[in-house]
Amino acid sequence: MSDVTARWAPVCEAIVRLLSPHAEVVLHDPGTDRVLGIWNAFSGRAPGDPSLLGELDELPPSGQDVYGPYPKSLPDGRRLSSVSAVVRDGDGRAEFVLCVNVDRTAFDDAARLLSGFAAPASGRPPVLFERDWTDQLDELVAEFVRDSGTPVERLDKDQRCALLSRLDRAGVFSHRRSTPVVARALRISRSATYQLLAETRKEPDADTP
Repeated sequence: MSDVTARWAPVCEAIVRLLSPHAEVVLHDPGTDRVLGIWNAFSGRAPGDPSLLGELDELPPSGQDVYGPYPKSLPDGRRLSSVSAVVRDGDGRAEFVLCVNVDRTAFDDAARLLSGFAAPASGRPPVLFERDWTDQLDELVAEFVRDSGTPVERLDKDQRCALLSRLDRAGVFSHRRSTPVVARALRISRSATYQLLAETRKEPDADTP
């Protein structure tokens, strides 16, 4: 455990306990672009995974070194509200980034129950969608899951091939380190991802929901 993680672990744990079970808290190292620590990890990430902090470059700060709340999605279709804070050392250098991701599901369900219609969701910034390919990946997977009515972990081989074909046509695999991120989103191994992708590329009409 890094010194930063050890020092800030009580803070992260306190946030998770306060918002339990709806919040995930993540510490990121902006120098290595890796996850330092994660609490209540409902996104499936783990320490050492890529942070992919580039999305913050395109967001205007809402306060001093604070970004958000901004919308995100999980591959299973759940909507999140996220906020990120850049914490600097005594010399003003970014030491780490603290992110809090709140699962909106329970709150949206409550809003529907009380108001009789779905709570309005804030629109995602177009530049964020254009620049952050991981958000595009999550949106495409979430859309496929909703359309098929099948949880991502229960997709059969044909459905996975159809989904991979859709991701391939969207340019997801043109990005560096895309395969492990896609494999995690589909909850399959990297080798299975490579194998199924190779099969879909032999059958250009594989995208049949």
